[in-house]
Amino acid sequence: MTFNRPLAFALLTLVALTGCETVPMHAQTPGAAAPASMITPMVEKRETLVATGYAVISVQNHKNPAQQRLLAIRASKLDAYRSLTEQVYGQQLDATTTVADMTVMSDTFRAKVEGVIYGAVLVSIAPVGEDTYETTLSLDQHVVRDLRTLYLSQLAARRR
Repeated sequence: MTFNRPLAFALLTLVALTGCETVPMHAQTPGAAAPASMITPMVEKRETLVATGYAVISVQNHKNPAQQRLLAIRASKLDAYRSLTEQVYGQQLDATTTVADMTVMSDTFRAKVEGVIYGAVLVSIAPVGEDTYETTLSLDQHVVRDLRTLYLSQLAARRR
């Protein structure tokens, strides 16, 4: 009896997937009148979006400690804006996997976030520990809806 690798792999995959269940994308939530759409994400169920950004002081590119702190504050604020942008517009992810002889040779991921944020409220900027700053921003749900509407209209204009 010979060992057939592809057949063994297929059987293992079938056994692993036996317990899996598919969930329809347009599943109706209890009490909802219409199915959820791709334009109405789950984050709209919250009153405000909250994002937190972090930055390390000691890695900032300056010799003056006070300037390093200011740069860390700025970097943590930009990280918080990036996090808000991810929540509003999502994240584009490109992934590449190379397989040879049924072994993963390389796995590469690239993430991209792009969008416009306005109307964010600065909740806090505070030191965390001895070498980190934390910035928290919030964004009202109505502003999120306006941003998404603007984004979708720009997408429609590009397609014409």
